[in-house]
Amino acid sequence: MEANTPVPAATLAEQQRYYRARAAEYDEWFLRRGRYDHGPELNARWHAEVGQVQDALARAALTGDVLELACGTGWWTERLAATAGHLTALDAAPETIAINRARLEAAGLADRVAFAEADLFAWRPDRAYDAVFFGFWLSHVPDDRLDAFLGAVGAALRPGGTVFWVDSLRNESGTAPDQPLPGPGDPLTQRRLNDGRTFRIVKRFRGRDELVDAFGRSGIDLTVTATPTYFQIGTGQRR
Repeated sequence: MEANTPVPAATLAEQQRYYRARAAEYDEWFLRRGRYDHGPELNARWHAEVGQVQDALARAALTGDVLELACGTGWWTERLAATAGHLTALDAAPETIAINRARLEAAGLADRVAFAEADLFAWRPDRAYDAVFFGFWLSHVPDDRLDAFLGAVGAALRPGGTVFWVDSLRNESGTAPDQPLPGPGDPLTQRRLNDGRTFRIVKRFRGRDELVDAFGRSGIDLTVTATPTYFQIGTGQRR
């Protein structure tokens, strides 16, 4: 399947089912456990680069009224809630929201977060925010939906507001050995759960120039940087 070929709605629904089913084991990927354990050297590199992303997020200082899209199980929600005046966290999967909410309650930060379910392919903001964050979501947006999604992000930002995102660089050790990366130009890949079930999802790796152009069409001036091996970081301001 070519990158610019429209992705069927059925595939996007399958992607959503995958993340609902994966909720309880999602943190294994982030923590490099189980199938995602690549040994001491690569695990240490991963965690060091996670620290680099966390440092970049701290420097971005997302304060005021903040919106998190695809909030997942809460690794970033907890950090955002610590600096935001108020945080709105959206995700399509109630299972991940439940894990996220429990994490924030344990950290004593739940009262600073408003959680809500939302399909981000249909979502449109009803107000503007000081900052918008999304982690490991952009690569799951197909090309034919990218401008609509980024248009919604632009509409969710006040003039001068900040966007910050982090996503994956293309690297085989960024995932489990039993779920290889898609071929160059292929926007779809197969993902596997611990119980052996498989799902087809969108996984689109994009380069700096493509991303800068796409965000620019939505009124956002974007800067793209990367850690040495695993992560791509985008920061920008709404014009």
